[in-house]
Amino acid sequence: MQLGTSYREIIKISIPIMAGSAVQQIIALSDSVFLYHLSEIDFAAIGFVSVFYLIIAAVGFGFSKGGQIMIARRVGEENDNEVGRTFHAMLYFELLLALGLFLFMAFGGYYFFSLFANSDVIFEKSLAYLNYRQWGVFFSFSGLAIIAFYTGIAKTSFIVVDAFILAIVNIVLNYGLIFGHFGLPAMGIEGAGLASTIAEAVALVVFVIYLCKDDVARKYKMFRLPKIDWELIRTQFNLSSPVVAQAVVGFGSWFVFFGIIENLGERPLAITNLGRIVYLALSIPTWGFASGANTMVSNFIGQGKNRLVIPILWKVSKICLLITMLISLPIVAFPEQVLYPLLGGSDMSLITESRPVLYVIALILVFFSIGGVFFNGLAGTGATYFGLKIQMGCAIFYLVYIYICVNYTNGGLEWAWASEVFYWIVIFGLTYWYLKSEKWHDLVV
Repeated sequence: MQLGTSYREIIKISIPIMAGSAVQQIIALSDSVFLYHLSEIDFAAIGFVSVFYLIIAAVGFGFSKGGQIMIARRVGEENDNEVGRTFHAMLYFELLLALGLFLFMAFGGYYFFSLFANSDVIFEKSLAYLNYRQWGVFFSFSGLAIIAFYTGIAKTSFIVVDAFILAIVNIVLNYGLIFGHFGLPAMGIEGAGLASTIAEAVALVVFVIYLCKDDVARKYKMFRLPKIDWELIRTQFNLSSPVVAQAVVGFGSWFVFFGIIENLGERPLAITNLGRIVYLALSIPTWGFASGANTMVSNFIGQGKNRLVIPILWKVSKICLLITMLISLPIVAFPEQVLYPLLGGSDMSLITESRPVLYVIALILVFFSIGGVFFNGLAGTGATYFGLKIQMGCAIFYLVYIYICVNYTNGGLEWAWASEVFYWIVIFGLTYWYLKSEKWHDLVV
């Protein structure tokens, strides 16, 4: 299938992808909201450990990106026979990767968190959550492969349904397992980890059932399990590894950010976690449109329409910015009124104290809406190694800035969060320069 450049086509592809690309954010938000009502310590702890798990999820998501780019390119070339083969190579690798990361969390989690957590309570609660959450990698990584397939062929409607099922199951089980409702044990933060893992397992089962009944899947020979094609896996690995490194650098920088903020105390960490919740929720449109841009860029290049790459990225950016601001401005302007139904309680001081951070987040989202779309478009061209160079340089600046800001100035949380503004401005500028240079025209995917 060859894609067009209309705003309608962009929205049709990107809106469902928002749900699929935001699955881990949805889980993190649900866990955080329920644990907010349990205690401020649990709320601070989930902010710390969930960022770590987002890094784990980002590794699987990054490798699925390579398969998505290759599938979109084959579809643009109308080379249907290679689509199924590319999917199976991606799935095999995702399962091997899940096993490796599970073993790391099971046997290395204690030593890893001991390097970053200064609070004994935060350390213990983080490990308690991870004890159940680590099993989810097998389900989530398998689901990522299926999502990458449907995103690559630009048939994204069922992604919304599956993400909705995951969210509902996670919310219901969080309510039951954290607080002990529905006859379930009251497990606290451990219950949040178990609920999220079960929700991912249910979502995977539903997606597999849909895949088995889908005629399009038969068209691409999805049910013919080939032998492991190590050459194709190596090709995907070479394309994806810079994307994975980018994700690890990006989320890893955020994890270190939380570690630095933890040194200020549990209250600043709780405020930063609230900011993280709002940021994750409001960045969902950008993740969706950015992933859609990734598919469209690769598809157009497969069609031989390189000249459309920058115009389509500007179109996607405009829609992304508009939708993000329509959602964000009411929350930032009236946080007590909007957030109260989720975070309401007798003490609303945490929301009130977070107002300055929320204003900075609104500014971050302006630049992220544009920079995130262009940066993902860059990956769609196959220039993933250049993208890694950009992100590595920006991450170093980001961490140095935060460390100096927190430890040697009186700028406070607002100026620490402002590092994200500078980060996305530089990323956009370098990405746009590279795309204009047309150095990516001869890259082979």
